[in-house]
Amino acid sequence: MPSSVDETKGPYWGATLDGIKDALRLPAWVVAAALIGVGPLAQAVGHPIGAAMASTVFVWAGPAQVLFYGGLGSGMAYPALAFVIGLSSMRFLPMTMTIMQMLRRPNQSILTQFAIAHFVTVTVWAECLRRLPDMRQELRISYFFGFAITCLVLSTFTTAFGYVLAGAVPSHFAAGLLFLTPVFFTCSICAGARDFPDWLAIGMGAVLEPLALHVAGPEFDLLVTGLVGGTVAFMLKMNRLGKSGAVR
Repeated sequence: MPSSVDETKGPYWGATLDGIKDALRLPAWVVAAALIGVGPLAQAVGHPIGAAMASTVFVWAGPAQVLFYGGLGSGMAYPALAFVIGLSSMRFLPMTMTIMQMLRRPNQSILTQFAIAHFVTVTVWAECLRRLPDMRQELRISYFFGFAITCLVLSTFTTAFGYVLAGAVPSHFAAGLLFLTPVFFTCSICAGARDFPDWLAIGMGAVLEPLALHVAGPEFDLLVTGLVGGTVAFMLKMNRLGKSGAVR
């Protein structure tokens, strides 16, 4: 459902508040709960609580933070660790490209575009992808930053909360919290599906993933699944749009 922006306080400020409220309804809490598990990892390698919180602010990706602290704990060389984390974050490139099309405006500064790219996460992307198209162009950036910054701030505090509770939080429970994000992402994608090709892409992802895991291995299974399933769904959608245009 599109968000109804309260313009009585100014359209841009109203859009920001709307983004904050939508984030606090559930998405921000899901992301924040997932990052509780990062705190104990930071404490295990001897990082102070401030560094744990900074990792959420600057890395802003649960899996990459797990790789970061796991690499530190295993004594991985810093250049190799940086390469692995950068490679894991490549999954955000197509997300950033799709969301940037909705947020880019004439004469927009490069700093604003860098800020948008930094705040893109799986949950932020999935939720904004289905909410922004129903919003006026000039209000989208305000809404996006209100939504994304709320998720980041709350997650930073829950990272600190997990740090303080380190030892009291069972490792299996912390790992389970990290699993909340892909579960919520799947639900958001299903909620935003609008036609048959969208559902086809989701269905092919579920069917192809076990096969891709067996053929390509755990390093490339998601890449292969997304490339094959997404390409087939995209070609089907383009074919349907072409036929629709031909009819007109």
